Parts: sequence; structure tokens; C-alpha cells
Amino acid sequence: MENELDRLEAMFRARPADLTIAQRREACDALAGLYPTAADVSVAPVMANGVPAEWTFTSDAREDGVILYLHGGGFVWGSLESHRHFVSELGRAAEMKTFALDYRRAPEFPFPDALDDAVNGYQYLLDRGMQLTVAGDSAGAGLAIAMLVRLRELGLPQPASTVLFSPWADMTIAAGSYARNAERDPVLNRELMLFLAEQYLGDRPRNMPLASPVFADLRGIAPLNIFVGATEALLDDSIALARAATIADVRVRLEIWPKMFHFWPNYYQELMEGKQALDMAGSILRDAMLVK
Repeated sequence: MENELDRLEAMFRARPADLTIAQRREACDALAGLYPTAADVSVAPVMANGVPAEWTFTSDAREDGVILYLHGGGFVWGSLESHRHFVSELGRAAEMKTFALDYRRAPEFPFPDALDDAVNGYQYLLDRGMQLTVAGDSAGAGLAIAMLVRLRELGLPQPASTVLFSPWADMTIAAGSYARNAERDPVLNRELMLFLAEQYLGDRPRNMPLASPVFADLRGIAPLNIFVGATEALLDDSIALARAATIADVRVRLEIWPKMFHFWPNYYQELMEGKQALDMAGSILRDAMLVK
């Protein structure tokens, strides 16, 4: 593990810090070349109530259940392409089809456009009689929680369960883990997150519940399963989210993995702990559908 961790962390720390948004988007999408999607995965593009999306599935996927996936990237970068390898393997682990949304990104499309797209994509699946679970990473995980709150407000049914990888759930960027893990987190830092929050929210308040769901009333939303690394700048976001869910009588499972960095399951192809977390998440989603 140590050699794999050291190599990955060195790769993260070697990334240039002064890239433009366009360059960061290109670099993020280039992950598809480094981490290819398995050859037996089928990919089918679709428009979901005006939102570009894609199905991924293997021959073992059940027909009636689906994982709606919201990718990370700080609401500014990240795409279907950059996350396809991970999304499809989560579906394999859960024995379910996945449905990933290409929601609109900031700064061209600031809050609440991504949230509107998430709700529209969810409604698309509801209209087709699908039994739903929801998953996301980083900004996508925060967006998933905001979507659940919005679904409750709209009177729409909740999914069977959710899995959140390293959720960004507090755009005030005030959590203590930004300072506590400043030297330990090779991926994120306070300066970067302040920049991303500005792109997404502009001059809007950073503590709006549908942008920073740690401040939301979470009563009545689906069960939460949170995976976060102990070295992350976002560690305290997960802890605060778990606390808010507990206060709201929402069932919550918080997995804090020692020595792990931001969204480490994304690197399941080379990191043992990544594969273990991915398989665990898949089991959680599969079991939730069996209960349904």
C-alpha cells in the first residue's frame, strides 16, 4: 500500500497549480486515458429531460435498478468521460446499471443550474419506473445531498439509499480540517476550494442550504453512506454532514479510512484500498435494492 500511496500522492503534488479552467478540464478528462473503462462495459448516451447523460452496464446488471451518479470536479470540471471508468465499476460492484449525468458546470452555468439538472435527471428515471439509488463524489456528492433535499421539497420520492465519496458539503470553506490536513492532503487545499465556491456561487451566500447541505434540514431524506479519507481537507465536511443527518433522524454510515486521500476509490485499478471501498459501496447499493 505504501508504495502505491506514495506514487499517487507524488503524482498529485506534481500537478501544476496555475492552470486555467480550460486546462484543468482537459487534464481531468485525460484521466480517461490513464484509467480506461473495462472492455465489457456497454455505454449508451441519452438525453434526460434536456440533460446529457449516459448509461453504463455489464451483462450482470439487473434490469429494474439503477444508480444515478453525479460526478465531482468542484462544479467546474469533471465529466462523463473523466468518471466513466469509476462509475461503470461501481455499477459492476452493485450489479446494477449506472446513469451518469453531464450536468451544467460553472462558471458558465452557476448555481442552481447543476441542481436543476440533477432533479431533471432523477425525474427522467422516475418517469420510467426505475428503482433508484444515488451516488456521487466530491462536489457531485454535495450536489446529491442538495438534490435529496430538493426532492423532498417537491414531494418526490427518495431513492433507496445514497453513497457519497468525499463529499464537499460546506462552501463556507471554514472546516478545521483545511488547516489540520493542509500538509497531508495532496489533492485539495483551501485556496482552490475558495476559487471553486466563487465560480459556483458568485456573490451568493456560501451557507445556502441547497449549496452547502451541512446547513440544510435533512429530515426525510434517504439513508446516507459516507466514505472519506483521514488525510482530506474535506474530512470535517463528512463529519458535519453525518452529524446533521443524525440530528435529522436520517440513517447514516460514516466510513473514515486511515491514510486515504480525496476520492481514493477512483484509483481502484492500482490502489487496494480503492478497490475495497468501491466493492463495499457496491454492496451497500445492491443490498438497498434487495430491501426494496
